[in-house]
Amino acid sequence: MSESTASRIETEVRRRRTFAIISHPDAGKTTLTEKLLLFSGAIQIAGSVKARKASRHATSDWMEIEKQRGISVASSVMQMEYRDCVINLLDTPGHQDFSEDTYRVLTAVDAALMVIDAANGVEPQTRRLLQVCRARNTPILTFVNKMDREVKDPLALMDEIEAELGMTVVPFTWPVGMGKQFHGVMDLRQQRMRVFAPGEDRAAGTEEVLEGLDNPAYAERFGMQYDQAKGEIELVRDAAPAFDRDGFLSGKQTPMFFGSAVNNFGVQEVLDALVELAPAPDSRQAMQRTVLPEEPKFTGVVFKIQANMDPAHRDRIAFVRVASGRFERGMNLKVVRSGKTLRPNSVVTFMSQKRELLDEAFAGDIIGIPNHGVLQLGDTITEGEALQYTGLPFFAPEMFRAVEVADPLKTKQLRAGLTQLGEEGAIQVFRPIAGSVLLLGAVGQLQFEVVAHRLEHEYGCKARIMPSRFQVARWVTCDDAAELKRFIDANDHRMAYDAVDAPTVLVEYAPELRAIEANWPKIRFHALREHAGLVFQQRLDG
Repeated sequence: MSESTASRIETEVRRRRTFAIISHPDAGKTTLTEKLLLFSGAIQIAGSVKARKASRHATSDWMEIEKQRGISVASSVMQMEYRDCVINLLDTPGHQDFSEDTYRVLTAVDAALMVIDAANGVEPQTRRLLQVCRARNTPILTFVNKMDREVKDPLALMDEIEAELGMTVVPFTWPVGMGKQFHGVMDLRQQRMRVFAPGEDRAAGTEEVLEGLDNPAYAERFGMQYDQAKGEIELVRDAAPAFDRDGFLSGKQTPMFFGSAVNNFGVQEVLDALVELAPAPDSRQAMQRTVLPEEPKFTGVVFKIQANMDPAHRDRIAFVRVASGRFERGMNLKVVRSGKTLRPNSVVTFMSQKRELLDEAFAGDIIGIPNHGVLQLGDTITEGEALQYTGLPFFAPEMFRAVEVADPLKTKQLRAGLTQLGEEGAIQVFRPIAGSVLLLGAVGQLQFEVVAHRLEHEYGCKARIMPSRFQVARWVTCDDAAELKRFIDANDHRMAYDAVDAPTVLVEYAPELRAIEANWPKIRFHALREHAGLVFQQRLDG
């Protein structure tokens, strides 16, 4: 590789910022996503996620069921340029029933933007997502949304975030008032106040800005609310620690911003902070070695598969996080799990459902490779090296349903649809050894509803989702292949295979599982499986 190519890869990697937006449902995550796109110049008009019957919908909510319900049930990927940085933004489902999709997305990002509803504070799904981020030491920025409503006291919110999430909070902005008396935010670093004016149509940089922390105009214009904010700011500046970049990068400290995304207020500060504070792509751990982002050879990992983004073409897109090197359209790539060779010529980048053909990409970028079942979740793609990235989680389902087709003539469509949705990770599909009825496994009820909706509208088959007697599932492995076969044969009435043919034991009650574990001491039972093709196969083969 020439010196100029190496230098260019290094420069492009430094420009990348790849982050996910996370929150509890209804905190305003999708609205903030829209406004970040708007302020970066990536889109000209923001769709409202609340206007469900209007022709406009959130750019990041492309699935039909999302448009009907006004919620996000699939992760979206968007790329934009801002201040000479290339930002890859991943909007995740807020609903806890789709947490698996969110967990997998969090393995593909270098930072997270946490949105908190100022009226509700830290909510259960926020806690869960934060645990995943903390486990990976993912840097987190915090945006406290909906300050134009009657909300919790900002000092109480700050204490709650620190106590609940176990992170030190460093306010970068501070609100003056709230609800109908919300006047704006004080930028504590720039020592100026951005004055709030409601309305969705203002562009970036059009708000009124007053200079200085002690400008006498504040007291005159904002009265009691300013006096209270001034006291809080003095308290916070004395008590809160200074921003520590190392603490932020290790997930121990979070910068906090206040605003109202629906009114385009406070968005600019968050966008600037993402560019200035969020890290560029770093090294990633493979089973064989540590891979540096500026290495010359391309490597990437499939963290998401989405079927039917374009229903007219029945396509399947594998979302790949570029981990190292430079991707070029038409280059020869190896799927490490299967040994197959890919030569993708129609690789795409995303603006939600709008795609553009891509000629090149660098570490940190998210690229979409159309394929027909060649790529699976967790697959590592390289220019030839036998590498295997780890860390893509699958969780044992907590709910089960049997599924059969309403019209027997549509059996083929049902199986094809469930195979694709299972490979996509939208639901877990199990094929019982005994019996022909397929089983669906999910974390939450809404997943079953979405699958039934998608089977009908994308695959043209109406499915009957019925109760199942099973309540617990565990993947099984054993160092002794013969012992594993004996276990499967002896328990064939409760055994099934999942989307990647991993053997799974299904039971009705937890005590039943404990009894099986006691009777088969050589068998290992897994509530979590990391699908990284080779990793799981090695466990199976011993």
